[in-house]
Amino acid sequence: MAGETNPLELVRARGVRAQLCVLRDGEVLLDHAVGCEPDSLFWIFSASKPFVALLVHLLAERGELDLDDPVARHWPEFGARGKESVTVRHVLRHRSGLFATRTYVGDALALTDWSRSVRRQEEARPRWRPGEVPAYQAIAFGFILGELVRRVTGDRPEDLLRKEFLDPLGLSDTYLGLPDSLWHRHVPVRGRGLAAVVGHVVNRRATRRAVIPSGGISTTARDLARFYQALLNGGTLDGTRVLGEDSIAEARRPAAPGAPMDRVTRLPARWAQGFQLGHPDAEPSHFSPLGRSSTRSTFGHDGSNCCIGWADPDRRLVFVYLTDLLLAGHAGARHLGEVSDAVIATCD
Repeated sequence: MAGETNPLELVRARGVRAQLCVLRDGEVLLDHAVGCEPDSLFWIFSASKPFVALLVHLLAERGELDLDDPVARHWPEFGARGKESVTVRHVLRHRSGLFATRTYVGDALALTDWSRSVRRQEEARPRWRPGEVPAYQAIAFGFILGELVRRVTGDRPEDLLRKEFLDPLGLSDTYLGLPDSLWHRHVPVRGRGLAAVVGHVVNRRATRRAVIPSGGISTTARDLARFYQALLNGGTLDGTRVLGEDSIAEARRPAAPGAPMDRVTRLPARWAQGFQLGHPDAEPSHFSPLGRSSTRSTFGHDGSNCCIGWADPDRRLVFVYLTDLLLAGHAGARHLGEVSDAVIATCD
């Protein structure tokens, strides 16, 4: 890769431990580790969300649920306190109206306890009318969809993920719940201020071990790139199909025209149904972790502004960048966008 701005220079200047992987047409253009090993396991925060979202799309493909079903049809206890009309699609689009159950801190403290987190979702009240406005479900997204998967199939989400996606795609370094035997390969998260507090929580063995679908995947850049390459291929990799092309197209379909302001992140966002989308037409003051040069068909997901994975069908390009540095505010997202733009520039 060559270009005016070398993405590796941006990464090294930031002083992070990181992995980067770039694929074009499935061929490796860049596979590099900075300050760590290529098989070091990063906690990718919300870059985990597409995995559980695509499990839901898989169940819809098989006719086991409909995206327009009320969640309560499959999980009766959920249908209370104003959530009766919340549909599966509302959750996928971050339009359920649910931000936190009672307090965000309470949700964070319950992260490692599946039953407790599920009860908190059952007891929650929407802050906004379901279906009306985008409001990012940082934690609720994963526990709602994960419990939905469990109710519909009878399988734990981590087991179904392994069976349907991870093993068939050869993602042998990807875990929803890090085994204790692999603790020596984990990369600790670091940060300052509030970010340091978050880092302290996610660096605990109990947190890394837990099943947290919204943000608890541990993986490598290589594995996450293979995942996005399979999606770019229409659901296949190395001759193995894991999802239909129509299901992937549905997951990528924009939730709304334009890039409306998200009520939680306070940023313009193009949500799909499990992914963030590129929005190159944003005003100069706006930015995207997927890059200002991203196309409208680019799809992927940011992870707490320290990790990113995306695929660009127009450029036939996949990019994954995982780091250990968590920053409060939007500085991290700007950095992800700058590195994404540098990668795009070197490949165009």
